[in-house]
Amino acid sequence: MNAVLEIEQQPYLLREDTQQGITTLTLNRPKQYNALSQAMLSALQQALDAIAQDKHVKVVIIAAEGKAFCAGHDLKEIRSQHEEAFCHSLFQQCGKVMLSINQLPQPVIAQVQGIATAAGCQLVAACDLAVSVDTAKFATSGINVGLFCSTPAVPLSRNLPRKQAMELLLTGEFIDAQTALHYGLINRVVTAEQLNSNVQALAESIVAKSTTAIRMGKQMFYKQLEMPLTDAYHYAAEVMVCNIMDEDAKEGIDAFTQKRTPVWKS
Repeated sequence: MNAVLEIEQQPYLLREDTQQGITTLTLNRPKQYNALSQAMLSALQQALDAIAQDKHVKVVIIAAEGKAFCAGHDLKEIRSQHEEAFCHSLFQQCGKVMLSINQLPQPVIAQVQGIATAAGCQLVAACDLAVSVDTAKFATSGINVGLFCSTPAVPLSRNLPRKQAMELLLTGEFIDAQTALHYGLINRVVTAEQLNSNVQALAESIVAKSTTAIRMGKQMFYKQLEMPLTDAYHYAAEVMVCNIMDEDAKEGIDAFTQKRTPVWKS
C-alpha cells in the first residue's frame, strides 16, 4: 500500500506518508517550531484514529520539519484565548492524543531531529520508541514561564527514574541526547545523516514480525505496568495463551524448528 495524504488545508499542519506498511506523520509548522496548536492536535488525532483502524499500517513514525521536533504548546495561541474553557479543552485534547498513541495497536517511533520541549518532550515520551540525533535537546521548560509541566509529567514519570524526572520538571533545564538516552527517554542516538535510515531500519524490523503478536504485546505491556506483580503475571499468562493459540505463533514455531523464514498470516 502506497499513499501520500496531506491533512488540513494550506498551510498543511501534518503530512502523512504510507510506504510498505510504515506510516510517517510529519509535524509541519517549522516556523512555529511545530508547536502543538489546537489545529495541530486535531490533525494528529484525526490521523491516529484512522491509523488505528487501518490493518495495512504496521508501524507509525512521528517526525517533524525544521530545526525543532516540537516546542510544546503554542503559547501565543494560549495567551490569545486565555479563558479557562479553552485551556481545559486544549489540555484534554492533548492528553487524548498522547493516550491515543499509547492505545494505538501499532508501535509508534519518535524520529527526533531537533529540540523537544514541554509538550514536545511529552510527545517523545508518549511514543513507544524514540530515535534522536546527537544534537537534539530535551526539556520540560514550562516552569520557566510559571507553568509546571503537569501533563508532560505523566509519560515522563513513566519513562524516567523518579528523581531524574523531577529534576527536569522542577528546573526546566535542557538535557542533551546522550543524557536522554542514559535516562531512558530515548532508545538510540545517531548522527543527522543516519537518522532517517536508522528509524527506517527499526520500523522495518518491526514490520517483519507478526502483526498479531506485536499488537497483542503492546497492549499487554502497558496494561500490566499498572497492575500489582501477581495480577500482572496472571494477565501476562492469559495473553501468552491467546498468543500461542494464534496461527502466527504456530507458523513461527514451525518455521523455527524447520529452519525457515516464517510466513505470517496477519
